[in-house]
Amino acid sequence: MGEPDQDDLREALKTVAVALKAAGRPFALIGGYGVWARGGPEPNHDADFLVAREDAEEIAHLLADQGLHVVQPPEDWLFKVYVGDALVDIIFRPAGTFATRGVVERATPLRVLSIEMPVMPATDLLVHRLNALTEHYCDFAVHIPVARALREQVDWNVVRELTAPNPFAAALLFLLERLEIIEPPRGLTRRAWSAAQPTG
Repeated sequence: MGEPDQDDLREALKTVAVALKAAGRPFALIGGYGVWARGGPEPNHDADFLVAREDAEEIAHLLADQGLHVVQPPEDWLFKVYVGDALVDIIFRPAGTFATRGVVERATPLRVLSIEMPVMPATDLLVHRLNALTEHYCDFAVHIPVARALREQVDWNVVRELTAPNPFAAALLFLLERLEIIEPPRGLTRRAWSAAQPTG
């Protein structure tokens, strides 16, 4: 397979979104294109949709029945759909937690590339991104522009609560606060928050 360009990725996103709508099960645009739909930078790798764990197998069959090239990789948290050379991931366990229909249905409709589709709220998108940080994937430079672009749409206290067990997420939030991209936790003034941080 060749390397898809931006037009290929956009066409793949539209093709799979239309197929998911036809499948009639809850889904949501997430990942880089979910961020882009809400005002962030456009990704250049693949597109991601979220479905409920209980619907994943049926959706995979329904997409295949529509003529799409569906691939089940060794990973047990997603399946892949190829449209030409472009890849779309269909995820049902983001950052280690299986998605339910209730989670997927938090998405709200937005028009993306001329097609109306459900897009996860910005808070959920940031929770997914921060919880995916590990010692093997910890490039803060990728996430800072996203946080800056979406900061007014995000409930950062919810992000802090839902990413609290992840030390890499905590480190990124600390950096965003020090850069004054986001506010300190509620109840602390910036001066008091700064004074409470370790110095060495």
